[in-house]
Amino acid sequence: MLHKNVECYVDELVVKSKKREDHLQDLRMVFYRLRRYQLMNLLKCAFGVTSGKFLRFIVRHRGIEVDQSKIAAIQAMLELRNL
Repeated sequence: MLHKNVECYVDELVVKSKKREDHLQDLRMVFYRLRRYQLMNLLKCAFGVTSGKFLRFIVRHRGIEVDQSKIAAIQAMLELRNL
């Protein structure tokens, strides 16, 4: 499952499916295992989203993008004067 239908980093988890019709079955399999080992906190879950933040990146159906607020922060940095 890992790297096929699931991406995980520390306490962040994303369930992904190649086909929309397979997603419910993929979720069932992941939820079964999370419940079995008491690893799921429903208060921290988001369901049915088409995009979201994961590891400070924006994950969408078409790929991974940089969060625009991070780009703006870098562009707003002052130029170094001394080394």
